[in-house]
Amino acid sequence: MAFCPNCGTQIADGAACPKCAGAAPSVGATTAGGGLTDNMAGALAYVTFIPAIVFLVLEPYNKNRFIRFHAFQCLFLTGALFAVGIALAIVAMIPFIGLLTIPLHFVIWIGSIVLAVIMALKAYQGQKYKLPVIGDMAEKQANTV
Repeated sequence: MAFCPNCGTQIADGAACPKCAGAAPSVGATTAGGGLTDNMAGALAYVTFIPAIVFLVLEPYNKNRFIRFHAFQCLFLTGALFAVGIALAIVAMIPFIGLLTIPLHFVIWIGSIVLAVIMALKAYQGQKYKLPVIGDMAEKQANTV
């Protein structure tokens, strides 16, 4: 929920104020103080895990909960994909069964790229889209400053 910038009444996101007809502030269009808008920094966090770490370390960005959420979600997603990759590499050492992991590796690789693009687009649109398990963990970490 947002608050009306004119009278302070609580209003729905993107809706006009019922009291004074003032417009709701846009979500994700503010700057974090480092030159990037919040939504741009949130989207860049999904490029690889390196910008996510940078945003968690640099001063103006590590104070913003929106950016911290997307940075932590990217790091947790990267960690989960890394663990799945290690598990598949271990299974790949088993004769005959290991051959089945080759297409599975490819599907997971393509899926992770598609997921990163979708998450970057959601962050760029100012949405705080949470992945099923990882999103709750990321939100918990983002709220601890």
